Amino acid sequence: MNFIKIIFSLFFLITAVNAEGEYMSKDPENTIQIELTSGNVIIELMPDIAPNHSTRIKELAREGFYDGVPFHRVIEGFMAQTGDGENRNGTGGSDKPDLKNEFSNTSHLRGTVSMARTADPDSANSQFFICFDAAPHLDGQYTVFGQVIEGMEFVDGLKRGAPGSGTVDDPDEMVSVKVLADL
Repeated sequence: MNFIKIIFSLFFLITAVNAEGEYMSKDPENTIQIELTSGNVIIELMPDIAPNHSTRIKELAREGFYDGVPFHRVIEGFMAQTGDGENRNGTGGSDKPDLKNEFSNTSHLRGTVSMARTADPDSANSQFFICFDAAPHLDGQYTVFGQVIEGMEFVDGLKRGAPGSGTVDDPDEMVSVKVLADL
């Protein structure tokens, strides 16, 4: 029981809810909000372990790059991928240079947010994914840059893709992505 109390306490050290029910982070500059039609997903960024990737996500969010971008690949029990604001199908990125990896020993757990990439470990650009469940086979091979701290139920509700490929017909989209400090 003490373990549960500790986890609960840690969660409330990170976030608080104001009188209107809006989420307030202890670090709004390093927290993003993904607005979905079903509700908001709040992600705490991890600039201490992935500074360049966290900066890139905030930069693209502030430019409106992610607004209206679909979750083009969603695989049941694994992850939901988005962030292709160029081609909207998983084959594109932004006009910014690719990032050098910032691999860490941070585990891919439920709600972990990590950068997508090609076979080249230094090819992350704008696409990212949110894990539905633990995915230890990704640990140390993809840059973890955030963790969903609220709204995972809305990620769970995303339309799933075709078995195998995860390609989604008529996918759900991110309405907007904002840095909390800007709201």
